[in-house]
Amino acid sequence: MNKSKELRKGLMLVLSSPSGAGKTTLVKKLSEKDNFEISISHTTRKPRVGEIPNKDYYFVNDNEFKRLINNQEFLEYAKVFNNYYGTTRTPIIDNLNRGKNVLFDIDWQGADQIKNKKLDYKLITFFILPPSKKILFERLSNRDMKDKLIVEERMQQFERDVLHWINYDYVVINDELNNCHMKIKNLIDAEVNNGSKDYDPNYIRNHIEKLTS
Repeated sequence: MNKSKELRKGLMLVLSSPSGAGKTTLVKKLSEKDNFEISISHTTRKPRVGEIPNKDYYFVNDNEFKRLINNQEFLEYAKVFNNYYGTTRTPIIDNLNRGKNVLFDIDWQGADQIKNKKLDYKLITFFILPPSKKILFERLSNRDMKDKLIVEERMQQFERDVLHWINYDYVVINDELNNCHMKIKNLIDAEVNNGSKDYDPNYIRNHIEKLTS
């Protein structure tokens, strides 16, 4: 094996989005198709239907989460919808040092924390948006959120979350899953290989103006 390849550090890839934009599905696709190791977060929320403990999340109580905070074991953590979420540092750094690419499924608070740490690994951040507020509402309503109050809360939070798009390297619109995955993949390849990028910031700005108007 080429020694330079053997010693190559892994890439850090962050995907964030407002709730319902399809981020989790994209994360799974990137993991399956593009050799990314998904970082497993700790959370104090209850498991959703179909979620597997220690695979999808490490489900812990408030006391355990606060113990990890006090021991400074988190690379990032945040409180979202009254529940804590956080990524522990040690397994992430171990994977990166072994040359594995690590994918973070985290919100803007966690993304900001990772950026501010200025770790010695290449970091690329993506903010995923829905094609429209109407489609976002339909996705939230069709998910596990039959409670109209919960859907309404998520829609209100969307108005606040979308304002953080400016802090990301790229914004990608999830109009269709395979198309969105290919856009992300192409942008990653361009970043890593210093290639040309098919990315139009003005189009993104116009889309965000429509979403927030």
